[in-house]
Amino acid sequence: QVRLVESGGGLVQAGGSLRLSCAASGRIFSFSGTGWFRQAPGKEREFLAAITLSGGSTNYADSVKGRFTISRDNAKNTVYLQMDSLKPDDTAVYYCAVCSRLLGTQAHQYSNWGQGTQVTVSS
Repeated sequence: QVRLVESGGGLVQAGGSLRLSCAASGRIFSFSGTGWFRQAPGKEREFLAAITLSGGSTNYADSVKGRFTISRDNAKNTVYLQMDSLKPDDTAVYYCAVCSRLLGTQAHQYSNWGQGTQVTVSS
């Protein structure tokens, strides 16, 4: 069983940066990669970025391309999401999950969701 724990969220002013971490334990190598999603109140869970197990390939949603960067350190079993130029619209709970389909963008392609970490961007 894979367990994921997100951390690094918080309150930041518009234009600022945060780095989220997704620490994994268990048989993560049974999956093709890891992704980040977010969910704001009253909205559906939104795909942000995905990375393959090797870290050699990534995929981003248009809404965050150029502002967010996904990376991983397999020695630490951790996937990161560097978020720059944050906007108030980025306010949401951020989740990571493992993917059964290579660089999938749909929530149903993911499993073993973490508990989420809150990101709040003030204007």
